[in-house]
Amino acid sequence: MVLSLDLQGFIMRARVLKLYRQALRTAQKAPIHARDDLQQMIRMEMKKNRHCDDKQIVPFLISEGLQRIKDLDEMLDMQGHS
Repeated sequence: MVLSLDLQGFIMRARVLKLYRQALRTAQKAPIHARDDLQQMIRMEMKKNRHCDDKQIVPFLISEGLQRIKDLDEMLDMQGHS
């Protein structure tokens, strides 16, 4: 299957992939016993919104994801998991 994306779609896809990688990297900071569950939750969230192609909803989901990653990162830092 070949995806045909316009420039805006291409940029949006790149932003989503960057968000996904950033979320998984942040999950690596979590304690070992919680890491697998956290990574599974991240994958589930990404799969849940995988087929969303609304040009207004996707940026909202990206900004929400970035905020959640920031909150998680701050929480892990406060707990000493940096």
